Amino acid sequence: MRPGPSTSFAGPPPRSGEDCETAYAKINLALHVRGRRADGYHDLETAFAFVDAGDELSIVPAQRDSLSVSGEFGDGLGGDNIVAKALALLPHAPCAVSLHKRLPVAAGLGGGSADAGALFRLIERRHGLPADWPRLAAALGADVPACVRSTTVLGHGTGTDLVEVAGDLAGTPVLLVNPRVPLPTGPVFRGWDGIDRGPLPAGDQRAIALQGRNDLEPGAIALVPQIADVLAWLRGTGAWLVRMSGSGATCFALYDTAEQRDAAAVPAPWWHLAGRLR
Repeated sequence: MRPGPSTSFAGPPPRSGEDCETAYAKINLALHVRGRRADGYHDLETAFAFVDAGDELSIVPAQRDSLSVSGEFGDGLGGDNIVAKALALLPHAPCAVSLHKRLPVAAGLGGGSADAGALFRLIERRHGLPADWPRLAAALGADVPACVRSTTVLGHGTGTDLVEVAGDLAGTPVLLVNPRVPLPTGPVFRGWDGIDRGPLPAGDQRAIALQGRNDLEPGAIALVPQIADVLAWLRGTGAWLVRMSGSGATCFALYDTAEQRDAAAVPAPWWHLAGRLR
């Protein structure tokens, strides 16, 4: 079930007088597309999970709201990005927000949604969230409500209807790999073949991950063939699950041990990030 407005989503306490929060990278353990909707969206069933690393946000009091962006993937993010939109939606005292972009853009990792989710947690910690925060989050993007929570959860509808799922994959070693090719979401969904291949499997998180699929993978590979290369390479690294995340182009691998994960020497110039599931 969705958490109520009194629930605290914040992570560790503030450091050095400055509130800081990680925008945890989102992956889809499985993503089943069930149909196209009249409003242009798609009905989905997906298992969201989150890596214990990602972009970094910090917030300090200021005379007026501002947003600064840095990091490898910060170029090209204008003032009208999702963090600025989230800041405009939420009641708060004036503040300066700093965003350090570690996650690639248009990569299937919910980077912008994760950034917005981290801002929601920062605002919650400082001022509390309004009772209708799930509606505000969903207005920013289908992944944002899940990214506010940043824990393994099932998403239905457009992905905004969230329910708990049994099991505990927390601590599972994970490797994210992206061929450094941006892949916007829209063309990938338009490339879905329209065939409903069935719902998410029943069971706990591991069962859903193992028995599920990503229905967007074939269309994404048609647009960015390098995804197939990444998947093939990851399958040779000893992982117990390899899959594309979201609409791509990032792929992920789950391992039994961190030693298996760390033994995988990711080919240059691919981007990669090692971590554990939250």
